Amino acid sequence: MAPSAIVEVSETNRVGQDLEDISDAIDDVNCMKYDSASKFDAAKDKTQFRQYEDACDRVKNFYREQHEKQTVAYNLAARNRFYNASRARPEMTIWEAMEKLNTLVDESDPDTSLSQIEHLLQSAEAIRRDGKPRWMQLTGLIHDLGKLMLFFPELETQGQWDVVGDTFPVGCAFDARIILPETFAKNPDTRDPVYSTKLGIYTPGCGLDNVMLSWGHDEYLYHVVKDQSTLPDEALAMIRYHSFYPWHREGAYRHLMCDKDHAMLKAVEAFNPYDLYSKSDGVPSAEELKPYYMELIDEFFPQRVIKW
Repeated sequence: MAPSAIVEVSETNRVGQDLEDISDAIDDVNCMKYDSASKFDAAKDKTQFRQYEDACDRVKNFYREQHEKQTVAYNLAARNRFYNASRARPEMTIWEAMEKLNTLVDESDPDTSLSQIEHLLQSAEAIRRDGKPRWMQLTGLIHDLGKLMLFFPELETQGQWDVVGDTFPVGCAFDARIILPETFAKNPDTRDPVYSTKLGIYTPGCGLDNVMLSWGHDEYLYHVVKDQSTLPDEALAMIRYHSFYPWHREGAYRHLMCDKDHAMLKAVEAFNPYDLYSKSDGVPSAEELKPYYMELIDEFFPQRVIKW
């Protein structure tokens, strides 16, 4: 059991636990000068990750729902809610956000796996041990904080399919290299005369900055931090694309890339092992590591308090 404080069971915690169960199940099968080869995972058996054909029904049902409902219409509505000037934007520091995210795990459940803070610290510490830059360590620390969207009713999240899971472009044909591609059959965009074509609403080489990726915790966090931090473009790409497996692992959607995206691809490929393979490392102590990471946070988030 994770060592953080036990939280009272509530409807929010039950929904949060369902979300974490889905997220953990997905991660189980998903399971440098900044782009130098990672070292911490050299002895790990990576053949056991991302075996979706053998995944449990919970994961397959999750992707069936996600692939049916992630449409252009839904994504436009989600972004409109995010950017709505009247939306209440909770204000928290990064560490406060980490602690709030931790309440998604019900510690009264003896079957609970590692908490959110522990996964974030595992990723950051693996990056730190490999001697990667401070900005990349911080990226490891915050990369999943977009799951906070579950707490904010104004964003109208559905709880699972629009929060976690692999991401992909909407507005063009769904590539066969997306996992479980047959589950897109019920998505209405597959029958749209524009959205169902290879380019769809895009142009060749338009750049991924101009592509609408399926809405979830990666996309949400990217939009939150890009104007509120001094993190470099590589860090923003690691946040936005870390679940974009069809692109960074399978080679899909290359026809939409611009010159910048090739450099960003190297960054995401460098980051991926620290997200995917660090979960089998030892459990870090949040209290012992907090002073180091508080200094790191302040370095790249000069306003200290973030508008979420």
